[in-house]
Amino acid sequence: NAEECPSVCMRDPQRVEEIIKAMQKAGTSTIQVISDFDMTLTRFAYNGKRCPPSHNILNNSRLTSEECKAQLKDLLNTYHPIEIDSKQTAEEKLPLMVEWWTKAHTLLVQQRIRKDLLQDVVKESDAMLRELYQLFFDHLHEHSIPLLIFSAGLGDVLEEVILIYNKRERGLIHIYNKREGALLNTGHFQELKSRHNVLLVGDSLGDLTMADGVHSMENILQIGFLNDKVEERKTSYLNAYDIVLVKDETMEVPNALLLCFGVALPRTSS
Repeated sequence: NAEECPSVCMRDPQRVEEIIKAMQKAGTSTIQVISDFDMTLTRFAYNGKRCPPSHNILNNSRLTSEECKAQLKDLLNTYHPIEIDSKQTAEEKLPLMVEWWTKAHTLLVQQRIRKDLLQDVVKESDAMLRELYQLFFDHLHEHSIPLLIFSAGLGDVLEEVILIYNKRERGLIHIYNKREGALLNTGHFQELKSRHNVLLVGDSLGDLTMADGVHSMENILQIGFLNDKVEERKTSYLNAYDIVLVKDETMEVPNALLLCFGVALPRTSS
């Protein structure tokens, strides 16, 4: 019950209820989940300490040269203030964000980091998936609901984070790079044509464009994690997202919504 939970905020609870009922009626075979990765599937902080986004896992690792680290820090100092500027629209920010990700990606690729060393780097980092992530992945797996992850991070790093936490076959999880946009003609997108109902999960206003490539969308329920600068951003998040989760480090609400859509809890083997 959202009213009893101060971290759950909605501009229009009645509209949210209507969307949930429509998606319930349509059934789980029509649903897909589209999610951001950094600070959405992963924690923003743990025990008061910031958790790193996927780029920072490599930025701060022993595999990256000091020169590369300095250049990446310069990029962060240049572009991060733009990313969090609530006065600029997502459309204004996007080309600059693409510029940032491309430059950072190029620097990291030049480091020629061996893929077999990535797992150790990820394990040594403070990156963590949100609490109750396993139940989230289990819900999706049990009911064959595809999860599309759009990220500005490095796909290889994302895969390692997910692999460390989620050992089962990840055939339903597809990772796309935000720099490349929605890959409308790929096989995965063809498979998703019958899935007209979307649960979108993000943590920035720019994440709301992740579902732009969905074919003949019928319903979309948008959940936004508001991790930081709450007072400054709350109004804009409430205006953009259907449900806003304030400083919530868990997957509790997405899990509850999957249950609402008719996803039964995974059976535990006795």
